[in-house]
Amino acid sequence: MDAVELSIVTPMYNEEEMIDLYFERVQSSLKGVTEHYEIVCINDGSADATWVKLVEHARRDSRIKAINLSRNFGKEAALTAGLDMAEGQAVVPFDADLQDPPELIKTMIERWRSGFDVVLAKRTDRSHDTLIKRTTSSLFYKLIDRLSDTPIPENVGDFRLMDRRVVECLKRFPENSRFMKGLFASLGFRECIVEYARPEREAGESKWNYFKLYGLAIEGIVSFTSLPLKLWSYIGAFTALGAFAYGMFLIIRTLISGIDVPGYASLMVAILFMSGLILMSLGMIGEYLARVFIEVKGRPIYIVMDTIGLDKKTDKTSNA
Repeated sequence: MDAVELSIVTPMYNEEEMIDLYFERVQSSLKGVTEHYEIVCINDGSADATWVKLVEHARRDSRIKAINLSRNFGKEAALTAGLDMAEGQAVVPFDADLQDPPELIKTMIERWRSGFDVVLAKRTDRSHDTLIKRTTSSLFYKLIDRLSDTPIPENVGDFRLMDRRVVECLKRFPENSRFMKGLFASLGFRECIVEYARPEREAGESKWNYFKLYGLAIEGIVSFTSLPLKLWSYIGAFTALGAFAYGMFLIIRTLISGIDVPGYASLMVAILFMSGLILMSLGMIGEYLARVFIEVKGRPIYIVMDTIGLDKKTDKTSNA
């Protein structure tokens, strides 16, 4: 059997409306690029007919492999499962919504064959996204770029091509709290960028809402920098210094002008301000502590219930 040159890895959650179009577009785009490919799809605990349709396609085409997780573990864990089981010399994480054009894979393969280990796909036009999403995304990338020691390219998602040795390095990262964009960026290697305009989703609805995107943003910041913890130390120090200076001012004023009865409003403002700072600092510490708690338990990142087209020996219940 010929070695697999290219693996397309796609997590899916309630994507029954997209599956037929997905395989049609992806397989059509790979014609003339390589015949030695596999498409690894991960059903992340879907409540619809996603798994049933994946099984149908896998039985019709041996190049389609399907992984069924025991429940919904989240996109980052599902993507990890697919990367763990992909066998290609080049691996491309790819979303099922087709907002990343599969036709770009041809260009990415050409760049990979020319010697690059990582080929990043950068969105240059996001006009089909809402204004709020574009704005918050831009703010997030600017913020994490300033905070993190690992530069994370702006407007670059999971869609990229990685050489086999890059994927093998990625599989050595054991953490459960996974921000894949950050993990990808932390690997290094020789990389280049190809640009594209992002189209609209062709069918179905996005499974991401602003609450989930906010959680992912917090995950990224907490996973790749400890600066917020240091920042709150500085805020506490400056606040204490300000309180000491104000206290000295009151003492001196009282010695000079006599006893002054403090106002109720100013007292409440001071109490509420300090209470707010304390709660915010505890919340930030709690974010880091929660991730320590998750990691020390050592639970599996994902659990595989069924596979189609994959050697059972490759099934994993943990990335550790």
